[in-house]
Amino acid sequence: MADWRVEDGIAEERAACIENDAIVAARIRWPGELAAGAVVAARLVARHTGAARGTARLADGTEVLVSRLPRDASEGAEITLDITRAAIGEPGRVKRAQARPTDAALRSAPTLFDMLREEGHDPVRVRSFPGGEWDALMAEAFERRLDFTGGAIVLSPTPAMTLIDIDGTLPPRALSLAAVPAIAAALRRFDMGGSVGIDFPTLPDKADRRAVDDALAHALAGFAHERTAMNGFGFVQIVSRNGGPSILHRVAHRRMAAAARHLLRRAERVAGAGPILITAHPALAPHLSEERIAELSRRTGRATRITTDPALAPEAGFAQAVEA
Repeated sequence: MADWRVEDGIAEERAACIENDAIVAARIRWPGELAAGAVVAARLVARHTGAARGTARLADGTEVLVSRLPRDASEGAEITLDITRAAIGEPGRVKRAQARPTDAALRSAPTLFDMLREEGHDPVRVRSFPGGEWDALMAEAFERRLDFTGGAIVLSPTPAMTLIDIDGTLPPRALSLAAVPAIAAALRRFDMGGSVGIDFPTLPDKADRRAVDDALAHALAGFAHERTAMNGFGFVQIVSRNGGPSILHRVAHRRMAAAARHLLRRAERVAGAGPILITAHPALAPHLSEERIAELSRRTGRATRITTDPALAPEAGFAQAVEA
């Protein structure tokens, strides 16, 4: 039976749905973000001509895209907004958060724990997820690749959609069918919403394409989405609710920030009683702030120091206990 567990990490909330000791779904939230579910005060600074859409600015200067504007909403007016999608980072730019007007009272975005409860789950707070499952999930996210028998799927977040390519040595029909479980797993494990395009091998036979469509329908049962049938070139598009950046987007477009948070998690779980030594790529330094290291020491009751190694990949940092 699957159940959701939540870790309150340093500068990061993590949620994992555990089934048979494996993570089948996961989410990440970074405190301080303007996240879905927040209700905020703003000022409408631009109304798009001929549309019920516009741009609003929060008190801190953050701009959000607004939809469903009432006809009498004029530029310069104060407006209360329900954030429906967080901002999403991309190469060279950030997609602004999305919102719509509301009469609700102002509030911060719910925590992952509260969000899961609102969705009808019964999450449990834990100090640590079991085994090394979270480390394995993050390794997959940084590599952007999931292997399966006979091949692998390669995931590429782009401004338009997340693309999934399929590589392998099996015949096209067999490779396509073998990839389906890995695709379904990736969508849930990396919290992938929005538009996802899957580039299957070309299958000229309609019966083969129908077999892959049926396999996808079965594998994605219970995952709320809309999906196109496979076209003659092997392409399938999946669209689902998008509340903000997926785990994949975070590690692809905020690699240093994601790697530093994962390194802090590892450091918090170092066995032993001596001081903790963190070895990290120099680019992680801005994300290993004095405040965060102090929080690490508070949680572990151990002194912490940092050394850097430019030869390490950002996600390859490690922590160990050393002699006092």
